[in-house]
Amino acid sequence: MKLRDWMKSLQIAAIYMGTIVGAGFATGQEILQFFTRFGNWGTYAIIAATFFFIWLGNKVMLLAHQIQAKSYEDLNIALFGKKLGSLISLFMLVVLLGVSAVMLAGAGTVFEENWNLPYQLGLIATCVICFLLLRRGMHAIIAVNSIVVPIMLLFTLIMFFHTLKMPNTMSFMTIKTDFPLWTALSTPFLYTAFNLALAQAVLVPIGAQTTNPAVIKYGSLLGGLGIGFMLGVGHIALSAHMPGIQQFSIPMGGIALNMSSIVYYIYIAIIFSEVFTTLLADIYGLALQVHERSKLSTNLIIFIALICCYFLSQLGFGKLLATLYPLFGFISLGWFILIAKKRLSPLKKP
Repeated sequence: MKLRDWMKSLQIAAIYMGTIVGAGFATGQEILQFFTRFGNWGTYAIIAATFFFIWLGNKVMLLAHQIQAKSYEDLNIALFGKKLGSLISLFMLVVLLGVSAVMLAGAGTVFEENWNLPYQLGLIATCVICFLLLRRGMHAIIAVNSIVVPIMLLFTLIMFFHTLKMPNTMSFMTIKTDFPLWTALSTPFLYTAFNLALAQAVLVPIGAQTTNPAVIKYGSLLGGLGIGFMLGVGHIALSAHMPGIQQFSIPMGGIALNMSSIVYYIYIAIIFSEVFTTLLADIYGLALQVHERSKLSTNLIIFIALICCYFLSQLGFGKLLATLYPLFGFISLGWFILIAKKRLSPLKKP
């Protein structure tokens, strides 16, 4: 590929990583709950999840490229037929709205708990910035992720080298768990199912707009490896601090605070940024879907969606997260199985 194509692949990888890495991932809670608490089995689960992110992320984008899907509903109808595809897309619409509300509540929580600013101010400020940026469409998502993802990767490397200095660095390979084996074996499927089902809202328009399938292939490869790397480093760091790290609501923040107060405040800013990138991606995907169904102005849809998220976020970050994520994850597993079974048609290079 040409240099320009490689740059496009890196952009796709950055958007992919920025979409997956949300509040739960950045705080360390997702890594702790899905992987680290299962001890050394969590390490193998991360390897499996990385494979799924590469394989199925590539598959979603290539399918969207092949049929020139305008939104994830077009993809789901092509995959599963008109009736089932429409039902899946309607469910995804509800999921996107719910997760967007969770992300917005997470932003408000950062304002309140870490920056000593009013929760409502955090909600309103985040909504306003999100609306202004999304008026630029996909260009805004590319621009934001091009800044946030490299910073997150840099901080992940800092965390990794800090962990190497600890006496318990190899705990991720030796730590045991009391959980039954089947729970550890199911986590890579549940984790990737939920995250990929959400990510298709952004991966589908990316795949449709990319002219060279090779760009998609390497973008999904780099993005999947990047996600796996961040999962792995987070898992290694958390394992080295087990079991005490489980008492923190923001486990990675607890590790950062042990490093220095400056690192801690930088990390809190990164958490907010990751919450914001996921909010941008989900609202954008939701707006495209509703526009296809209603033909309303995209800006009007974004405005209405943010208003709905504002009212839903009054329930609070923790309550929304605990209620919505398990339900969405379980149902998303069906989508995971269906798309994994779907065969790709041969694609020609332009």
